[in-house]
Amino acid sequence: MELLVRQVAHWQQPRWSATASRGNVSRADLVHRLVQEIANLAADAEGQPRRTVPRLGNDLVLPDQLRVVAADLLAVAPTGGALARAATEVAATRTAL
Repeated sequence: MELLVRQVAHWQQPRWSATASRGNVSRADLVHRLVQEIANLAADAEGQPRRTVPRLGNDLVLPDQLRVVAADLLAVAPTGGALARAATEVAATRTAL
């Protein structure tokens, strides 16, 4: 996950707005989808209901949102399956960016 954060943390708005290489969505939309998926994995691991991660008005905060949900996931001591799924999602997102 840290590799992805380092890859995108310095991006300015035009790079976030650009279309991802896979799908017909912006890079920001793709990363926000990943943030939501990681948050869902954390909620599932904790036995809590899933909550919608807000899409904030500034895409430059997406790396911070990703850091927060990743820390939340690790804090609940998820199963190996949840960690493997998170790693798969992160790798797919990095490839699509």
